[in-house]
Amino acid sequence: MTRVVIAPDKFKGSLTAIEVAEAIALGVRDALPDADITTCPVADGGEGTLEILENAGGTWVQLPVRGPLAEQVEARYVLLDGAAYIESARACGIEFVTPSPEVALTAHTWGVGELLAHALDRDARRLVLTVGGTASTDGGAGMLAALGAGVLDSSGAPVDLGGRALARVAQVDLAPARARLGEVPVAVATDVTNPLLGPNGAATIFGPQKGAGRDDVARLDAALTQWAKALVKAGARDISTVPGAGAGGGIAGGAVAGLGANVESGFDLIASLTGVDAALGGADLVITGEGSLDEQSLSGKAPAGIAARAGRAGASLLILAGRIQLDAAALAGLGVVGSSALIDHAPSLGHARTHAAELLRARAEVLVREWAAR
Repeated sequence: MTRVVIAPDKFKGSLTAIEVAEAIALGVRDALPDADITTCPVADGGEGTLEILENAGGTWVQLPVRGPLAEQVEARYVLLDGAAYIESARACGIEFVTPSPEVALTAHTWGVGELLAHALDRDARRLVLTVGGTASTDGGAGMLAALGAGVLDSSGAPVDLGGRALARVAQVDLAPARARLGEVPVAVATDVTNPLLGPNGAATIFGPQKGAGRDDVARLDAALTQWAKALVKAGARDISTVPGAGAGGGIAGGAVAGLGANVESGFDLIASLTGVDAALGGADLVITGEGSLDEQSLSGKAPAGIAARAGRAGASLLILAGRIQLDAAALAGLGVVGSSALIDHAPSLGHARTHAAELLRARAEVLVREWAAR
């Protein structure tokens, strides 16, 4: 009997990872009716991670928190085996705003701190913070302030929230936040390696996605520089060049400096909870994919992680994606023996998105039949 493991990430804007896995499974069953199929939807710490953790047995906790600007938003996190998994975007996600220069300069992470505090009140024994998709570029200052840290100007008054205000930070009192945390360990789950500052930093790379123009990017980078200096002055680690500190508009760096967090691979962390490694043992065929397979997919994203594991397991690898922007050599380097992009089999991008489940089923059947015939 052929053993098939289906381990895709989400198709952003179209299907969750769970829905993708279900659609592919139907196609595999069409091609190989007697196959032993295991679905293990995965995530890399970005959007959709909490749904994967719920699927692995986690429990949702919901509460209103301060959003990225002035209004409240309904946010959620997941409790699983004593750990709280908190997705920053649930509190300060870019989906809550319309990108603009003002948003880029003023969005903040206060609500993320509220989620962390709530999880501590629920006696969480570990905090895991995922940091993709934020509207903020505040270096995690709002998050730390919500946990009790003092983010102060030269007169000792609290500075305003948002990245722009960090230019006025003269001193930081981390003691209240650290006392609030106690001995609870914190991990930041990300596969982004951008530092906090400079040409590859949080403001330069991610600021434009949030509405920042060239001058705004320069302003935010200078403000983050001031923030990093103030944190060092407060006795915290220098996060200015730490790989991954720029993730989530610098919230990863704020967690490292203010909460003593460790940066961990988002994919590896989530994979360890979903049983994918155990499922791959003895697999004949592995199918993975995501919405857009491109150069970023090679840097710690879910498809690359699954590809590496499939290779170690000695299994054949197929990839399905909404679009594929890797050439044949790059795909071969991942160990891919067959691939298909939905956009190549749809009259338009809109059609591919709205009919993704049908297309995934059909393309999975074709790829698996071709693989089985070899």
